Amino acid sequence: MSPTAKYRGRIAPSPTGYLHLGHARTFWQAFERARTNEGVLIFRNEDLDSQRCRPQYVEAMFEDLRWFGIQWQEGPDVGGAFGPYAQSSRRQFYLNAWRNLLSGGWIYPCSCSRRDLAESASAPHNDAPHDDGPNNGANHNDEPIYPGTCRAQRLAASSPAGVNWRFRVPDGERIDFVDARMGPQSFEARRDFGDFVVWRRDDVPAYQLAVVVDDAAMQVTEVVRGEDLLRSTARQILLQRALGLPTPQYYHCPLMTDENGVRLAKRHDALSLRELRRLGMLPEELRKVAISDFVPNPKEK
Repeated sequence: MSPTAKYRGRIAPSPTGYLHLGHARTFWQAFERARTNEGVLIFRNEDLDSQRCRPQYVEAMFEDLRWFGIQWQEGPDVGGAFGPYAQSSRRQFYLNAWRNLLSGGWIYPCSCSRRDLAESASAPHNDAPHDDGPNNGANHNDEPIYPGTCRAQRLAASSPAGVNWRFRVPDGERIDFVDARMGPQSFEARRDFGDFVVWRRDDVPAYQLAVVVDDAAMQVTEVVRGEDLLRSTARQILLQRALGLPTPQYYHCPLMTDENGVRLAKRHDALSLRELRRLGMLPEELRKVAISDFVPNPKEK
């Protein structure tokens, strides 16, 4: 980010369940970084998964995060110059990006079934992601290396529906970036990750494409999120290059775990903000709990 650029951060929850304390900690860090930099914080509702997203969770996101003390200046509930701020209303943006990737030869149709991919992943000598970063099991982050079965396929399509569309990663290319908390990061295409899905066969844009398009359209200058998405950052940088979009700064936060060292997920109902509110916890108490073990990395300036 240039010294003259106005800081624009974002929080981007998905309404697939009630937000937990781990979400709140990451979003609080995004809020604090926007406030420290006298910038703008954007609330983006990442509601593309129509099978799992629920209206009650959307309302809960707004209520719970405001109760926690987080404030945003742009979003579905307050408006702004870069809306709409719900991904379900931004399909045309994603279609335009898909067309640009198709015309540039960056993507190809993939007809592999889940069974095909599972068998490929279990085959001898199948490459797995190199252990350069944390592996927390996020489907869009640490998926098995795609073997390239459909790389030669071509399809003159006017619509992405009906097949998976994969981004053809440049074999052996290194993707380097400096994380504001974790320092220099480096990943190699086809060793650390393979050709990844940008549009699903059920006609829904994949996470990787949607966030790249939205971060650019909303002029986000820094992305604050969990460190489980480090590998996704490398994929997204490749998409940004292919689409001619700017690359924001990145700040990856440590993840919160339960008493067994397992990363918090939405199934941890006891630690949902909604349940903690019901039990009478005060937001200032929870902020102390959330931030108490947020130890800055020595590399952070």
